[in-house]
Amino acid sequence: SAFSADRRKKEISIRKVLGASIGSIMQLLSKEFVILVLIAIVLATPIAWHYSKIWLETFHYRIDMPWSAYFLAGFIAVFICIVTVSFQSLKASLTNPVKSLKNE
Repeated sequence: SAFSADRRKKEISIRKVLGASIGSIMQLLSKEFVILVLIAIVLATPIAWHYSKIWLETFHYRIDMPWSAYFLAGFIAVFICIVTVSFQSLKASLTNPVKSLKNE
């Protein structure tokens, strides 16, 4: 997220000069990362369920893994993604746009 914010520094500066709010800039940067994390969750959940089911069947006292555990793990992953990207995008959006545009 830091690399993406640094790579798009000029775009963020132009958006700020044109009147974009900090919230819209944060949403712009975090949307692509949240989509990637959601795709990863959709792909990884069935695989993790399958292998955890096989692993848990090897024990003498068997339990079933509840779906709420996978939901909670996905929620925590999305939350960490949002917090990390929001921190980086907030840092990028609070910088002075003149410094970024002056380099051109």
